[in-house]
Amino acid sequence: MSCQGRTSMEGRRDRMRGGVLVRVLMGLTLAETTWLLYPVLRARILTLEEGPAARGVRLAATLGCFVCHGPAGSGGTRNPGSEEGSVPAFVERTQMMYVKTTDDLREYILDGAPRAKRDDPDYRAKMEAAALRMPAYRAVVSAGQLEDLVAYLRATSGMILPDETKAARGAELAGDFACFSCHGPLGSGGMPNPRSLKGYIPGFWGADFDELVRDDDELQRWIEKGEIPRISGHPIGGWFFSRQAVKMPAFERFLQPADTEALMAYVRWIRAGAWRPLVR
Repeated sequence: MSCQGRTSMEGRRDRMRGGVLVRVLMGLTLAETTWLLYPVLRARILTLEEGPAARGVRLAATLGCFVCHGPAGSGGTRNPGSEEGSVPAFVERTQMMYVKTTDDLREYILDGAPRAKRDDPDYRAKMEAAALRMPAYRAVVSAGQLEDLVAYLRATSGMILPDETKAARGAELAGDFACFSCHGPLGSGGMPNPRSLKGYIPGFWGADFDELVRDDDELQRWIEKGEIPRISGHPIGGWFFSRQAVKMPAFERFLQPADTEALMAYVRWIRAGAWRPLVR
């Protein structure tokens, strides 16, 4: 073969290799761009849920509520000079010692305390003796933000409980297993979950729950196994399910059958929503 022929063949091979490299780089660039744009596309294509309690917990963090009231409102921040010795919590029914109605909550947020307390000289003296005092957010929050905060505080209060015995037992178990640390106050959802399909941990209140739980068998499998084949075995759903940062634990080895039934009854009670007026 002549030198000219060999040179021509080598040139074609170089061009072919160059073409393959260009296509590979273009493919990688497209994949990277798609991945970077996924949160934007997800927000436009998927139905993302954001309830008032979920908005309220994020707003509480933005307003600095947890600086004084403790992580997730768990209390414990020392308050020298106060009668209690620490800033009260939002959780574990602590609110019942300070708040009688949702209007009381609104006044605490807007003005630092209800008017009846602010007009009481003894109460004012106690507040002035304490190192930390509840701020007034009237000039800071909008009417909608106020209602989101009220919804969050009521949901996390531990005061909204079912009357039915089995569901009430489920509420105790949900507290023991810290279900709401992931699923949000009273199962309101919205806690971040990187690399999951929607970017957050679903709640028990709305359409997300209905998409993930079609019947009692699936609810039982979620609790006991931490997954259901319809999702984990799906070509797309399974890919996101396996990659998500926070995964649903499998509680089967920690629960008796009656415990699972109680948790199912409680989750169903939350989903039914008869309690919803209590968080407004």
